[in-house]
Amino acid sequence: MTDDKKLIAVVFPGQGSQEKGMGRDAAEAFPEVMDLWKQAEKAAAAPLREMYWGGEDQDMARTRYLQPAMTAATLGLWIVGHERWRVDCLAGHSLGEFAALAAAHILNIPAVLELTALRGRLMDEAGSARSGKMAAVLKLSREQVLEIVAEVRGRNDRELRIANDNSPGQCVLSGEADLVDRACSLVKERKGRAVPLAVSGAFHSSLMLEPAREFAKALAKMDWRTPKIPVFFNVSAKTEPDPECILALVERQMTSSVLWTQIVEAQWRAGTRTWLELGPKGVLSRLAGAILAKKDEPWESKNIAGLADLNTP
Repeated sequence: MTDDKKLIAVVFPGQGSQEKGMGRDAAEAFPEVMDLWKQAEKAAAAPLREMYWGGEDQDMARTRYLQPAMTAATLGLWIVGHERWRVDCLAGHSLGEFAALAAAHILNIPAVLELTALRGRLMDEAGSARSGKMAAVLKLSREQVLEIVAEVRGRNDRELRIANDNSPGQCVLSGEADLVDRACSLVKERKGRAVPLAVSGAFHSSLMLEPAREFAKALAKMDWRTPKIPVFFNVSAKTEPDPECILALVERQMTSSVLWTQIVEAQWRAGTRTWLELGPKGVLSRLAGAILAKKDEPWESKNIAGLADLNTP
């Protein structure tokens, strides 16, 4: 059990954490979670349950379907589990931030499902229209990766950036395809490891500017409310109580870097010592281990992937 004086954070994973069957056990056990999946299917105009509970891996990786499906899977766990825990703060990695918005009552669940379906479609279409790609960089520091980015970009204004600062020793590059390829070559020369990501475009970069503008129109129509639970936002790695300021942060998210290392560090400084990740694979739980490895106080991170994991902490 966690010390009552220590804070508990719930975090929601994003794209890349999907797996076959995700969310199925909760949906089959709780009618309200099954209704959530049906709402997501209506928003996405696609048979998400068929695709993610028994489909093929290539279909599950499609951005336009993955985003509403992952949101349904993670929010389903939140719906059936959150009353079991004391939750002091929230965060979500990229797409996962939208589940955090619903959990904090900043937006209602139907709005979040509508937005993630639209976000997935716009980002998928943008990836097809512009040549961009992403690659994970391992075994190099953020400073070393920034040096590579500066070297590859030179003095031109073409796009290459760190899209995700995931943990010490793990960044994600995003930008124009040839620049990402050149950067990956330099990563290997400097004894790092570069892994191309199976995504449909250069997410969290300026190549997403057009879909971000379209998405902002939908964001502006939503009813933004004061958080009932503090959320640490991707763009700032800080909490924000004002709904208008939250809207502004979320409007920037699609074209800005995900400051995940900074979010976990900020949660630590605020007193968080337990992280509960709702969703498959445990990606954020492993990142927490890398970010917090040198801390001199006890902490814990647990992945809650399904109903069997819910009796925690």
